[in-house]
Amino acid sequence: MTYTQSVVFDLPAIQGALQEDNLDGWLLCDFHGSNPIARAVVQVDSAAKLTTRRWYYLIPATGEPRSLMHAIEPTSLAHLPGTHTLYVGHQQLQDGLLKLLTGCGILAMEYSPNGAIPYISRVDAGTVDAIRAFGVTIVSSGDLVQRFAAVWDEAALATHRAASYRLYQIKDRAFALIRERLEAATPVSEFEVQQTMVGWFRDAELVTDSPPVVASQQSSGNPHYLPTAQEHRRIEHGNIVLLDLWGKLDTRGAVFADITWMGYAGAGVPSEYSAVFDLARAARDAAIARVKDASATGEDLRGWQVDRAAREVIDAAGMGQFFIHRTGHSLGESVHGNGVHMDDHETHDDRRLLPGTGLTIEPGIYQDTFGVRTEINMYVSHHDAQVTGPVQTEIVPLMSKR
Repeated sequence: MTYTQSVVFDLPAIQGALQEDNLDGWLLCDFHGSNPIARAVVQVDSAAKLTTRRWYYLIPATGEPRSLMHAIEPTSLAHLPGTHTLYVGHQQLQDGLLKLLTGCGILAMEYSPNGAIPYISRVDAGTVDAIRAFGVTIVSSGDLVQRFAAVWDEAALATHRAASYRLYQIKDRAFALIRERLEAATPVSEFEVQQTMVGWFRDAELVTDSPPVVASQQSSGNPHYLPTAQEHRRIEHGNIVLLDLWGKLDTRGAVFADITWMGYAGAGVPSEYSAVFDLARAARDAAIARVKDASATGEDLRGWQVDRAAREVIDAAGMGQFFIHRTGHSLGESVHGNGVHMDDHETHDDRRLLPGTGLTIEPGIYQDTFGVRTEINMYVSHHDAQVTGPVQTEIVPLMSKR
């Protein structure tokens, strides 16, 4: 079965959103692939068309859209509604922009004030300067991007659930592999487990942008540790083991799932580890509850508020200095999607959690000797929010009591 892309160009819906937000329009532009968000919204397929010159597409709050394209690429936006103008030299470009922007006072662009949200900051500073020179005020398109490039349809949600199910199976197989080796007293390394998982991804028809994280003991204290053939650890009795794996179906329009689980290379999990995991779990559950409550009541919840809910739990326990990343991120056709991130730490993400979007909740606590993280995925609908897979309640012992 194939699925359509999750980005749908719906002109009436976009114009309705612009009117709700009191914007004169949304100016989408790109140069040689510099703005993947704009390309996704207008559905420019770089594999089908050469787009090596600057193009601009203005969606006004009312009226007909209009575009400006280079004359050597006159069909770049021909599939879109509206009037299309061509330019050749730089003076024609300036004249074309003046005409394109006539009547516009406030426009949304892929811009984030002070670079606060890098995922949205896709328009270069020079282009921002050029547009402002025409007397235009530029605001962030962050919430527009969520509505039209981050919201899942039912088919996309189905791909997420399918990928999630397969990831949990691979996680279980990885823990089983470690268990078998430990009980047979046969050496096993982080890298071997990782590479075996890579093979299972192929078997499950999952694609990803990176091999999974397999981190034992000190390695688990590095949130983005990846074992390699040159640098990895042997997984030994008494080690804590972190598995972080993400992937999506190998089909058009599929969206990611992304999970993290903790294991212990022994029979009884020491309190040193379980106490820290319990704290991360409590933070995770506080963030989940915040999202669920807001969705049920219709509260206008922002990404930074979800992060705050988790972070306050860890801060209250005196461990805040060891929680060094945001609480979660958007999920989409890229593992870090175009939607709101659960972040009041690395950035202050004030975008709204919108119905039809997916996200992770993944607080972690990282020390020199070991680290823990617990990660689940959520889907926010119009009246509720749900966790889309199993939820870890305790560290998994990887050996049986004798």
